Amino acid sequence: MGKAAALCGGGGTRGLVSLLSAVPCLACHELPAMSAEPGGRGGGGPAGGPPAAPPGSDTYKGWLFKWTNYLKGYQRRWFVLSNGLLSYYRTQAEMAHTCRGTINLSTAHIDTEDSCNIVLSNGGRTYHLKANSEVERQRWVTALELAKAKAIRMRNNQSDDSGDEEPASQSDKSELHGPLKTLSSKLEDLSTCNELIAKHGAALQRSLSELENLRLPADSGEKIKAVNERATLFRITSNAMINACRDFLDLAESHSRKWQRLLQHEREQRIRLEETIEQLAKQHNSLERACRGAPGLAAGTASISSTAKAGSVQSAKGEASDEDEETEYFDAMEDAPAFITVTADPKHHRRSGSNLSGASEGHPEDWNLEDSVFESSNQSSYNESMGKDLLPRKRRRTRIPDKPNYSLNLWSIMKNCIGKELSKIPMPVNFNEPLSMLQRLTEDLEYHELLDKAVKCESSTEQMCFVAAFSVSSYSTTVHRTAKPFNPLLGETFELDRLEELGFRSLCEQVSHHPPAAAHHVYSRRGWTLWQEITIASKFRGKYLSIMPLGAIHLEFHSSGNHYVWRKVTSTVHNIIVGKLWIDQSGEIEIVNHKSKDKCQLKFTPYSYFSRDVPRKVTGVVSDADGKAHYVMSGTWDEKMECSKILHSSHGSTSTEGKQKTVYQTLSPKVLWRKYPLPENAENMYFFSELALTLNEPEERVAPTDSRLRPDQRLMESGRWDEANVEKQRLEEKQRAVRRRREAEAVEALEEGKDYEGYIPLWFERKVDAVTGELICVYKGGYWEAKDKQDWSVCPDIF
Repeated sequence: MGKAAALCGGGGTRGLVSLLSAVPCLACHELPAMSAEPGGRGGGGPAGGPPAAPPGSDTYKGWLFKWTNYLKGYQRRWFVLSNGLLSYYRTQAEMAHTCRGTINLSTAHIDTEDSCNIVLSNGGRTYHLKANSEVERQRWVTALELAKAKAIRMRNNQSDDSGDEEPASQSDKSELHGPLKTLSSKLEDLSTCNELIAKHGAALQRSLSELENLRLPADSGEKIKAVNERATLFRITSNAMINACRDFLDLAESHSRKWQRLLQHEREQRIRLEETIEQLAKQHNSLERACRGAPGLAAGTASISSTAKAGSVQSAKGEASDEDEETEYFDAMEDAPAFITVTADPKHHRRSGSNLSGASEGHPEDWNLEDSVFESSNQSSYNESMGKDLLPRKRRRTRIPDKPNYSLNLWSIMKNCIGKELSKIPMPVNFNEPLSMLQRLTEDLEYHELLDKAVKCESSTEQMCFVAAFSVSSYSTTVHRTAKPFNPLLGETFELDRLEELGFRSLCEQVSHHPPAAAHHVYSRRGWTLWQEITIASKFRGKYLSIMPLGAIHLEFHSSGNHYVWRKVTSTVHNIIVGKLWIDQSGEIEIVNHKSKDKCQLKFTPYSYFSRDVPRKVTGVVSDADGKAHYVMSGTWDEKMECSKILHSSHGSTSTEGKQKTVYQTLSPKVLWRKYPLPENAENMYFFSELALTLNEPEERVAPTDSRLRPDQRLMESGRWDEANVEKQRLEEKQRAVRRRREAEAVEALEEGKDYEGYIPLWFERKVDAVTGELICVYKGGYWEAKDKQDWSVCPDIF
């Protein structure tokens, strides 16, 4: 009755009727087959009920709703119950190739939460399922219970025939030795109790015999007392034996379940391994077909590059992976090109002394490392001199005071900040690093030599490769930099004058406070100019922080007039509340040469725990105005970027998403950019690079609004964090007072009918960009002239 009530799920007469209608013959354990249309509720018969199963049928199919995560909730999935295994798929069509998950019912626990819910748990795996109705739920519960019972019987039968198994390993023997030793000791206890029972039983029998032979009533009291003592000893011994037997049974049952779980785990591991090997075999065959399908590629002369391996593995994973139900979700990048790179054997291609400027024609002899501008791309030392025409570098500092070890209750500060703009949250300096956002923006120039090399390129597509590598290199300093830079005050500036040493000079100014916006201008006498206006939009989401840079970056080369424009990707700081902070970059960068119409599509792959791909991976393709691909870009945003010249492209197989992959036959990749190693003791200096260590170094003749003169930032760098917090609050309150004064002036001007311009940047002015059509702050001049004259009378008092 108890099991029948559980099967009925508390549904009363209606549940019992449903049970009887769902199971034609419970005694035979025949499961009803259930067909379901894509839009139906699982009913296949005319009246909505399942059709009768053929004799001996052991499969049950239908639609159920499965809980995925808090973002997506319950999702409709196609479930198949067969041979004691419950598997599910996103669609019925996936049954031919992709199983999303499987649970073994022989060791699973089946529970019902309410009238429509089913909970299946097996070890660490739990499925929360929901049916459309109570009747449908009851059909599934009945089928699951019968399938579980049959699976247990099959498992027991298999265990009886397990003598053919291979000998256990040493670890398995050692794991079994302990329980067996304990069981042996319990058996010895039982033997001892048995001997005591026999001994005391015989003594009791003798006492009773003596009692029967007594004739004198005077001795009866003493004998009866002896009988009672014997009986008491017998009872105690019997209880001890019963307890020992109970302990023996409990121990045997618990270890039996443990052995069953271990055996089941090994079987599941073997199944997963077999599936993995099968997937690898499919991927290998797919790559072989792609290689054979590439025209002009001789058999045995092609090798799959690292890009091909990583890309193909990721593609295959998308076809046969389970749902990532515990990971963060990112927007799918639908327009990212899916391609495979096949590296040709260089011994089969002739090399000549021609320059790489003809690389866009697709001839292998144009890929000449020695005579091309790529020759200098492997220089990776920051301290190397960049040119004979420049003065020797000034000796600058190579370390700053070590970061103090201050403890801080993060949750007490952040719990009231969820959903707010990061720029509007009052943060102590404990979360900061001793650099401002203007200085972090200037760090993009750490690998400026890439642009110096790009000036020498005669081909626009070749030049695009260096520009793409430069755009990726700006993220290399962020991999360990989890601290927040100081929000610049309105009117704050930062200059980096390296004109005599490195050939460029840079100027940043905070041109807006709400929303925060910074304008940046860089001039290089090597032949290029870069400018940008960046607005940071950021949201704190409890578990992670999203940072979205808004605004375009412009780069123009003086001699050729090539004008490149691109935008930054989204940065995400994970584990804000609990765990170790880490940063990831995700999204796409489209670099466009508005003169030649060349393009480069770069894809930053977001990190996923379940992905077999290389972490922090970046891939892309450089194409001309006609859409013809010339170069393949590959690498990681925290280490290096490589460029491979495309010899030939062809269309390969079609993925499950319906996208046709492109196979690129390329020459061996060339390293365009490699990250500089961090200085010694960098972990105690906020993981600053060599350039970052010099950015806040005091310099003479700078403007009074320069970030180097900001007092709270200077105190933090010196390790005086408590004083820095006090000074930070003073500066922010001073800035609020100035803003309130401007607001009052604006109200007064409005009442008088006058125009009020508001804050006007000192060194930048707003203009409509001729290329993008956006309103952008561009450098209007005057700063370096004011520095030469040391005339800073126009600068406001912000510190």
